Amino acid sequence: MSRVRASMGFVGGLLLLVAACAPEPADDAPGEVVAPFRSETVLPPPTSAPPPSFTVLATGDVLIHPALTAQAIEDGGGRRDFTNLFAGVRPAVQTADLAICHLEVPLAGPNGPFQGFPLFYAPPEVATALARTGYDTCTTASNHTFDHGAAGVRSTLDALDRAGIRHTGSARTRQEALTPLISEANGVKVGQVSFTFGFNLGTREPEPWMSNELDVNAVLAAARATKRAGAEVVIASLHWGEEHRADPTPEQRSIADRLLADPAVDLVIGHHAHVVQPFEKLHGKWVAYGLGNHVARHEQPRGTTEEGVMARFRFVKEADGWTAQSAEYLPTLVDLGPPIRLKDLSRNIEFDPARADVAIDRIDQVVRARAGINEGLTRPVIG
Repeated sequence: MSRVRASMGFVGGLLLLVAACAPEPADDAPGEVVAPFRSETVLPPPTSAPPPSFTVLATGDVLIHPALTAQAIEDGGGRRDFTNLFAGVRPAVQTADLAICHLEVPLAGPNGPFQGFPLFYAPPEVATALARTGYDTCTTASNHTFDHGAAGVRSTLDALDRAGIRHTGSARTRQEALTPLISEANGVKVGQVSFTFGFNLGTREPEPWMSNELDVNAVLAAARATKRAGAEVVIASLHWGEEHRADPTPEQRSIADRLLADPAVDLVIGHHAHVVQPFEKLHGKWVAYGLGNHVARHEQPRGTTEEGVMARFRFVKEADGWTAQSAEYLPTLVDLGPPIRLKDLSRNIEFDPARADVAIDRIDQVVRARAGINEGLTRPVIG
């Protein structure tokens, strides 16, 4: 402290000496007002941390027809490699805090048999490709869940486990069926439930708990149990509706309304129609009635069956809880090639511009049909 005072005394004396030697201003010269010397610490303006948030991206039906398996064998040089099929959407999938796929078909063991419609059985390498693309979880309740009975459920979930993809919608054991799927997305606990309207060809559940059949009360019970287990947000994935119908059915709208009226469900994602369906906001929450096909190669393509959307939502924690503050849709298209490739039409890619324009225009009209655009629904600018 003494050194500081001595230093200041020396400086002060020097300033007085300089002032004494300076010439006085002329009588007619304006006087100069010298502000007193002050030492201040300038602090930056206060800033507030942004509220907690996370993004979730969900995509449509993964429907593996034989032509896609043939393409995977060609891509792998004799091995089955589906990675290039999904590569076009990898950038979008990998940037999401939580990326969700819908695996509509069961996966067989490594030696097959591999089958298409009506009793699907896809190669297990599909799960590997989904993991490499960036998916964190897959929902598995669909009308094809029991195409190959309990054995098909077990081989599907085994393949997903090996690939490191978590899942919900079907189960190998009763305990697994009762265990909620809760993932962390940017530090937030997000739960998922998965249900289907029924099962094909009169197949029955080997056990009633092996897959979830759609019922509003059952969905709400599962969602509430998931929140009791610690989930802050719950997403319901529903396999429902009518194939090749772009308008949601009255039943879809009624189910969505009842689910979103309950605080246990925060977002509804739909599948099964194989065409894109609208987005809508009900009770302040979003429902995407149908995301179309993510990948498929129908024997008779319709144009609409090759179109889909990736739904992206940004959840933010507000005073009254979590809400999807923004909703986006990213158009996709299965380029039938050859080679067959999934394309993200929201990016500037090399593709037939006329076909891309047709797909984007049709998707825009359908997705916005229920006034979702007026609630803040957006599509990224293509570029």
